Amino acid sequence: MRMTLPHPSAPRALIALRAVPLAALLLAACRTVDRGAASPRDAADRIRRDIAYLADDRLEGRGTGTAGNDSAAAWLARRHRELKLQPMITGSCPEARCLTYIQGFTARGAELAHAGKPEGVATQNVVAMAPGWDRALAGKEVVVIGAHFDHLGRSPANALDPQAKDAIRNGADDNASGTAAVLELARRFAANPARRAIVVVHFTGEELGLLGSQWFVEHAPVPLEGIVAMVNFDMVGRLRNDRLIVYGAATAREFPALIDSANAELKLRINAFGDGFGPSDHSAFYAKGIPVLHFFTDLHEDYHRATDDVERIDAAGEARVVAVAERVVRAIADRPGRLSAVRVAAPTMAPAREGSNVYLGTIPDMASSDVPGLRLTGVRAGSPADKGGLAAGDVIVGFAGRTVKDLYSYSEALYAQKPGDDVEVVYLRGGARRTTRVTLGTRGQ
Repeated sequence: MRMTLPHPSAPRALIALRAVPLAALLLAACRTVDRGAASPRDAADRIRRDIAYLADDRLEGRGTGTAGNDSAAAWLARRHRELKLQPMITGSCPEARCLTYIQGFTARGAELAHAGKPEGVATQNVVAMAPGWDRALAGKEVVVIGAHFDHLGRSPANALDPQAKDAIRNGADDNASGTAAVLELARRFAANPARRAIVVVHFTGEELGLLGSQWFVEHAPVPLEGIVAMVNFDMVGRLRNDRLIVYGAATAREFPALIDSANAELKLRINAFGDGFGPSDHSAFYAKGIPVLHFFTDLHEDYHRATDDVERIDAAGEARVVAVAERVVRAIADRPGRLSAVRVAAPTMAPAREGSNVYLGTIPDMASSDVPGLRLTGVRAGSPADKGGLAAGDVIVGFAGRTVKDLYSYSEALYAQKPGDDVEVVYLRGGARRTTRVTLGTRGQ
């Protein structure tokens, strides 16, 4: 976005400028200096260290309700304290009430019930705030940045390598990478505040159906009407060919120009999509009418597999994503007014990974992110997909009358169905368009 300065012959502009106290001008100038900035190499080093800790075998994949997940939450709370972020959650201290970083709750969902835990599991989000510099907006308007820190743990239930059984699935990209991105952004906004406060949230229970983000919006420590926007980071550690995907670009009228402006110098290949709903934590916010963005470097062959380890992370690439994201978040937070939200009715189906037990048996392979549709790396033996004749290398482009462009549109189409439904699948094999019919099954059977 190009800024136009007043022409020297514009007396009103000059009079207004002279009317501003010198101290205010100096303060504004100081804010333009990014005290939280560092070299890209330093940022990449911090990001890699954070991912290495979260994706270490000692945390056993950070499954919600496990000791590894609890340890990750405690570590995140310590990091918030080190960064001098403000706690926001009301807790209990000896003989008093106090504020804490831990938002505890009991996670309940269909997947937990299916796993024999209908009573749910005790778990927690981790929440903090980097205050803004505009006191007039304090307590009134904030921007939320967030990422889920849970992963699959040792459970093969949602894994794409069930043959690995109870192997540790560390989730370095999904989603230690997003967690590290949020920590790096929190460091920068703590050192160099924006106009509005930045609320930092690390969600748990995402892999079980967006449980942590749903709990947060229902028990937010700030009024929902005060949340100007939510920016989500889920799988941002595998930048390839400079290609960054940003979902939610149509949820506020200002977003397309704002994203372009933020990327002007860094020059990533940004593909911006409009939808604010999707299988990640921003969906819970958009359902409440809040503009959202989701930063994403796409799926890959290690998604939901035991091979998603820190050695495969591109920390330098993630540092570039964070650099663009910081400019986006800062532009939102520093705006004089609020964004112009664009609301779209929620889809009739639940977002993917929200606990539906419908089952096809496909194994996605999105390593080639420029291929339209959903490429399959394989199908489960004896599954509905197998019985329908689908095979590795096929690219699904249509499902139950819906166009499939990527994992998101495929997931929405699949989760709109129920077990026992007979649906048509359109796919490409060797460039030839084919169709088959499948009867959907029930997950776990």
